[in-house]
Amino acid sequence: MSNPRVAKLAEQIHVIVAEMLERRIKDPRLGFVTVTDVRLTGDSREATIFYTVMGSDTERQNSQAALDSAKGLLRSTVGKRLGLKFAPSLAFVLDATPEAAMAIEDLLAKARSSDAEVAAQAAGASYAGDADPYRRKDEDADEDQDEDDLDEADEDEADEDSDEEARG
Repeated sequence: MSNPRVAKLAEQIHVIVAEMLERRIKDPRLGFVTVTDVRLTGDSREATIFYTVMGSDTERQNSQAALDSAKGLLRSTVGKRLGLKFAPSLAFVLDATPEAAMAIEDLLAKARSSDAEVAAQAAGASYAGDADPYRRKDEDADEDQDEDDLDEADEDEADEDSDEEARG
């Protein structure tokens, strides 16, 4: 739907179908239906209407049957109100977004609980070695200075040994 005209038509169809379902369609099988999205083909001949239904599986099936029976009235109303030469054919598809969102929420809850378990284990833990195992520059300078002091002491001992050998 890269064409702005098609996008505008889809939005208008969304509004018209939602209003019709709310006000004109009086089918008792129709449950609490919410139109979530409308997608049109590039030639505006076919419209796919995504909807959600609150309730059980039987209520969803009943709502699907009610929408299928009202498809002709909805199509003619869309064609008349938009002034189109060819009214798009309508196809109603149950939107899977709520189920996908629920699955994602379940996964996030599992991740939160495993994070809490790890945090609980880490609370009483101690380091296997030093708390900070990395060398720092200031520590390296101290160690270098200590090594220099040791090297000087070794050199002094070596000088004393060579002096004694030369005398002796």
